[in-house]
Amino acid sequence: MQRGNDLQQKRVVVVGGSSGIGLAVAQQAASQGAKVVIVSSNAERVQKAVDGISGEAEGQAVDVSDEGAVASFFSKLGTFDHLVFTAGDSLNLHDLAATDLQPARRAFELRYWAALAAVKYGSPHIRKEGSIVLTTGIAGQRPQKGWVIAASVCGTIEALTRALAVELAPIRVNAVSPRVVRTNLWQNMSAPERERLYESVGNRLPVGRVGEAPEIAQAYLFLMQEGFGTGQTIVVDGGTVLV
Repeated sequence: MQRGNDLQQKRVVVVGGSSGIGLAVAQQAASQGAKVVIVSSNAERVQKAVDGISGEAEGQAVDVSDEGAVASFFSKLGTFDHLVFTAGDSLNLHDLAATDLQPARRAFELRYWAALAAVKYGSPHIRKEGSIVLTTGIAGQRPQKGWVIAASVCGTIEALTRALAVELAPIRVNAVSPRVVRTNLWQNMSAPERERLYESVGNRLPVGRVGEAPEIAQAYLFLMQEGFGTGQTIVVDGGTVLV
């Protein structure tokens, strides 16, 4: 039996949708007829994102690290079809000996605990045949020196994805795992440092470059629409795991 899993008139909530991969997901979903809800902590960026989307979109500023704020938002939102979580702060990569554990905990607050809160309070409002797509990263599978925290967070999200797929069935739960992508994730670096990073990483990949947000966004749209896969992590890494 062919199921109709297109995004026409589907309501898609993108937590972290004001920039980077999340914004690209929101733009592409709206272009396919979805009603997009952008959620992020900065009201100005949320409004700018909404204004820049060609299609039906609304936005809400929510501190996603505040469980009460997340619970309140979803209690007022009503039903929807798909939840996408892409929120995260800039990465700080250090050797273990130089790692400040307070910022490390902050990374888990935004990338794990905030994702868990969004799923906890959002999933009861997801319609039948809906889905959840989380965000991890290739660090969990191919960590490098200095990536202890990043790899830990990514590995945790992959395990969470599998557990939630069982816990929340028949809601489908999947994740996307990108490599380095040109987004504001690297905003803590200077522009020359970022370009050196992009060039260094890209030159080592089979595709010869780092990823772009719209390319990665296509994986999220696939997972929302394909209708059968669950508990899976889709790797979009330019061939990182091969080299």
